[in-house]
Formats: sequence, structure tokens, C-alpha cells
Amino acid sequence: MTVPDVTTGRVAGRTPRVALVLVSHSADVAVGTATLARQMATDVAILPAGGLEDGGLGTSFALIARAVEQAAAGDRPVVVLTDLGSAVLTTESVLELAADDVAGRVLLVDAPFVEGAVAAAVAAAGGGGLSEVAEAAESAAASFARSGAPAPVASGPGSSAGSPGGRASTHASSPTVRGSVVLRNPLGLHARPAAQLARTAAEFDATVTVDGVDARSVLALIGLGATGGRELVVAASGPQARPAFVAVMDEIEAAFGEG
Repeated sequence: MTVPDVTTGRVAGRTPRVALVLVSHSADVAVGTATLARQMATDVAILPAGGLEDGGLGTSFALIARAVEQAAAGDRPVVVLTDLGSAVLTTESVLELAADDVAGRVLLVDAPFVEGAVAAAVAAAGGGGLSEVAEAAESAAASFARSGAPAPVASGPGSSAGSPGGRASTHASSPTVRGSVVLRNPLGLHARPAAQLARTAAEFDATVTVDGVDARSVLALIGLGATGGRELVVAASGPQARPAFVAVMDEIEAAFGEG
């Protein structure tokens, strides 16, 4: 397979976005996972390096080296995900022989291949640094497994109960803003709107949750299994709690452009 050319991913005046390299024994798996991840993060460089150069199953030193070189172009940091054991060994060999200025910007992470790629892509699209993107990939399985339990709606003074349209004001003794909103798009929080919501939440200096899960985690949001008509509880705290809360509520109320 050939590794596609990619843009530098550099934003003027900022560190380039983290790029991803996906190493699999199968070209189809690598390309398919890269295609899926790009749906969540269209402005992130994602390089598949799957199979052997003749199209067979296995891992190719040359293909991995080429993908890492292209991903690292323009001083980009790079996170590499692999599927099976020998893919790790081949990638480690590539990094051992890579130039110091390249190897120093590359992290090989131990993460679930598909879930990790999606989580890492969304984190990179949100401007996360190398360690943040790597952490997003590594914690993907855990965040998906523990998602799905709706958070209880607070009652009493300061809660969202009785607030017009489900919106709420900040509790007098708490920095948390909380409110409820109904999913208006029929398919609910499937992959694309979950990624859109995660990117929005990541733009603010605030901790935002949707039904008790981290709104910056696309996998946690998908794991809620929330479909159209479900009421969600949104909560935000931190320095930018109010604008983060409003932005997330607006995204949901606008049906992610699918209404």
C-alpha cells in the first residue's frame, strides 16, 4: 500500500497538531481505522501503515518508517498505535533507527487500536499535546467501559428542575452550572455528533460532563447509547464553566446539524 501525502497540520503561531500513525498487520484494518478516525478529526494527519508491501498480512519496516517520517514532517509530534505484538516490535525497530530529532517527537502507546485511534484523533483535533493525545488513546478502553450510567438530576435549590427549557443558573455555593436538554436528532450521540461535542467541550478551560461522563471523551459519549428523545444532564465547572455549558447545550439543541 502507499502512504498518502498529508499537510503539515501547522496552525499559524502554534505548535503543529499531533499526528497519528496506525500500524496493523492488515492494510485494510489500518486504512479502515484511519478513515473512521478522520471522520472525527478532519484536520488531523492520520497515516495508516498496514500489511506488507505486497499486500499480504504482516508488518513492514519500510511502510512504518515511511509513515512515521511523513507524520513527523513539519516538526509534528506523533502518536503511534499498533494492533498485535510483532507490530510493536517492528515499530520499536523503526524508532531505534530514526533520526534523534524525529524519534524524540514520537510516542508508541499501548492502547486499543480502533478505540484508541478515535480518541487520539479527537484529542489531537482539540489541540491536545503529545502527552494528552497519548493519554486519550491509552485510556480509551477504560472510558468506554465505564460509560453509560446516566448521572442523577440534582434536586432542590440550584438544580435544573423547573428551570425554563431545562437550563439552570449556577448554584449559589457551587461553581457548577447544570441543566438538562433533550436530544433532538433521531440517531442521538452516534460517532459524528459525539466527536463534534467532544471538540466543543475541549475548547474551554472547564470540566464538562454529559450524563456523568467526560464530554471531551468521544468514546464515553458514544458509550451512553443516547438516542433521539433522551434527556441529558449537562454540567460544567471551572473558570470557563458558563461559556462551556452554553456551547455544549447549544450544540445539542441544534441537533448537530442533523435536525
